[in-house]
Amino acid sequence: MSTEGLRAIVTGSASGLGAAAALKLAQNGGRVLINYASSRDDAERTAEACRAAGAEVIVVQGDVSRDDDCRRIAEAAAAWGGLDVLINNAGVTKHVEHTLLDQLSADDFQRIYGVNTIGPFQMVRAARPLLEAGARERQRSSTVVNVSSIAGLTGIGSSLAYVASKGALNAMTIALARALAPLIRVNAVCPGYIDTPWFEKGRGVEGAQRVRDMVKQKVPLHVASSPQDVAELVCFLAGPQSGHMTGELVRMDAGMHLAT
Repeated sequence: MSTEGLRAIVTGSASGLGAAAALKLAQNGGRVLINYASSRDDAERTAEACRAAGAEVIVVQGDVSRDDDCRRIAEAAAAWGGLDVLINNAGVTKHVEHTLLDQLSADDFQRIYGVNTIGPFQMVRAARPLLEAGARERQRSSTVVNVSSIAGLTGIGSSLAYVASKGALNAMTIALARALAPLIRVNAVCPGYIDTPWFEKGRGVEGAQRVRDMVKQKVPLHVASSPQDVAELVCFLAGPQSGHMTGELVRMDAGMHLAT
């Protein structure tokens, strides 16, 4: 897989899947903009790894729930003269059992929707002129890859607010694919469990280990997917190899949906 010369923004790329996708792009010849909301040290480590792979790297702080920040992130990429890839990876959640309705507030929903659903929309809107310029320059579609979740397809996940935000992101992916064609393709990756510090932050070390063990036992393939595993699919959708795909919700969950 080659992403030679592709200019990419990866939101939420300080760590986890975003960092893995940025590094994969860099290793395959891409230029990457690393975005982070608060984890500057992690972002710089990711940037150094990308530079070590030979990539040109820009690092920009910004919260994608804020439209001004989205526009500032896109403006930083304008130095490249155009954009070929936007990976909307930034995401947040609150870990709440689905039966405990009183533990989710309207503020929780607004924060989770702000990052997970409104954020990708604002990033697409801010980056659209650059993506269209890149498409005209290369004479092929630029790409948007939304990092969603099987939560939005199956109704499982860390909380009802998270489920709802990813379901909305899936629907928006299809609508944007229709609206932005033919210059921009829009697809979504719907992973299942990904073995990242996400669960340790939400459930603690022991709770995260219980989730990991449960996933390995429950899913048909008996694996806990790594960020690098899912980054392979993200970068496939970002690159020219997927040039005839748009409006797709691509599930990658080690068969988790078969066990629910």
